[in-house]
Amino acid sequence: MLCLAPTVFAADMPVNSGNTAWILTATALVLFMSLPGLALFYGGLVRSKNVLSILVQCFAIAAMISLLWLIGFYSLAFTDGGSANDWLGGTSRILMAGLGKENMTGDIPEVVFAAFQMTFAIITPALIIGAFAERMKFSSVLVFSALWTFAVYVPVAHWVWGGGYFFKNGLIDFAGGTVVHITAGVAALVCALVLGERKGFGKVAMPPHNLTMTITGAGMLWVGWYGFNAGSALAANGAAGMALFVTHIAASAGALTWMACEWIKFGKPSGLGIVTGMVAGLGTITGAAGVVGPAGALVVGILAGLICFFMTQLIKKILKIDDSLDVFPVHGVGGILGTFLAGIFCSPNLGIFSGLGYAAGHDSIASQLSIQVTGIVVIGLYTAILTWVLLKLTSIITSGLRVNEDEEREGLDLIAHEERGYDIK
Repeated sequence: MLCLAPTVFAADMPVNSGNTAWILTATALVLFMSLPGLALFYGGLVRSKNVLSILVQCFAIAAMISLLWLIGFYSLAFTDGGSANDWLGGTSRILMAGLGKENMTGDIPEVVFAAFQMTFAIITPALIIGAFAERMKFSSVLVFSALWTFAVYVPVAHWVWGGGYFFKNGLIDFAGGTVVHITAGVAALVCALVLGERKGFGKVAMPPHNLTMTITGAGMLWVGWYGFNAGSALAANGAAGMALFVTHIAASAGALTWMACEWIKFGKPSGLGIVTGMVAGLGTITGAAGVVGPAGALVVGILAGLICFFMTQLIKKILKIDDSLDVFPVHGVGGILGTFLAGIFCSPNLGIFSGLGYAAGHDSIASQLSIQVTGIVVIGLYTAILTWVLLKLTSIITSGLRVNEDEEREGLDLIAHEERGYDIK
């Protein structure tokens, strides 16, 4: 809610050194989520012959999106687009033109705000790679990630955070329930459907090769998420403190709920289950972190663990969709759930479960839910359609999305990079 376009703020406010220091720290924490957090989390989940490919993809996406952010993506997401501002920003910050250390976003330097938002743009396409892990060509990963960030992430970020349509109409998305998790989750589902399943999916066991790596990466994600959510207050204040606290509560509740579901259904709780539940809790609370209270966050986390758990079973076991690392059932479903629940638990009239109030222009749960549901549907459909189109375009550019069957059997580490993740002698 507070990640507003730089043009919204007065340009002559003095620098607040405390707020600036916190957002610099939060920027580092969000990058830490991608590198090494997400890289290790995903890397441990694939088979050993593909671990290096996951790590390289995360690093390459981080570097590529950073340069594209500089070249023009930041400008299109967060500057004034004139008569078209409801849907896309302008070009005043192409190559960061006119950006000096004196330019301000609120009471922090605009360059700090731009860097902070860059880390969000990095992790969103990186999340999607979990859907097509172990089978997409490296060239296709890069082309698709660049096109998708331009055509999906940048416009949606402008709609929600940059002064666009949903920003003006009071959609609650504090730190990325729609902009990050719904877009990445829906795109992941489309990718899994278009690329098809891995060879042997459902017939050959494909267990994670290194759960120690995955759990280590999950811990890094949990720590980094404090920057993701609390940093979105753009200040070192009570709003940031509350966002951090509810983030932690939701993550804890999601982890224990998922663990309980596994324990009841399968007889034993797994390490993978508890960390996946934690990520589900984090992803679900993200959009609501600025408006829910602690008790509301507890409910959000429990629902995240419960619903995302059963969605993973539905997607993999019943529908037989090979979303390799469960991006849609965890991030997509979590983002949808969190965006919806934000419209309820923002209410200041729920007793112990009361939140911090409705967005401007709304004065009831029904009113707030109307824009929340509209945002979910519009952003979800837009993402799905554009993702399908961009996959087809990428396939033309790179002469096919997938490696061939022999290359998939050999593993992407050797095929794409002529290296092994492990070479023990």
